[in-house]
Amino acid sequence: MLITQNAVKVFLCVQPADMRCSFSALSGLVRSQMGEDPLSGHLFIFRNQRGDRLKILYWEKDGYAIWYKQLQRGTFKFPEDLDVESLEIDTASLSMLLEGIDLRLVHRQKRFRLPKQPALC
Repeated sequence: MLITQNAVKVFLCVQPADMRCSFSALSGLVRSQMGEDPLSGHLFIFRNQRGDRLKILYWEKDGYAIWYKQLQRGTFKFPEDLDVESLEIDTASLSMLLEGIDLRLVHRQKRFRLPKQPALC
């Protein structure tokens, strides 16, 4: 079971990835396609073309780690038809995704969120 902390961000790579890719190639995709830093400690989610395999790349204290799951039946449903290379989701959405819930069909009730603070120089 993959355990996440609230401070960890989760990014989906919207485009399918080659599941033969390992640490170096996936970290390169994080930099080039997603525009993120693979050493940040955040989770970067990749799915194959068929949607039945998923890899999660993340940096631990002393190196990369990959969590890999292959479904025997069904697919992982990612959002489609987006004009972005990556999409940030919360840890609750990640749990639903791993449990087979189609995120496109989830309706969330409105909740209060603090506005983003402008960056200070």
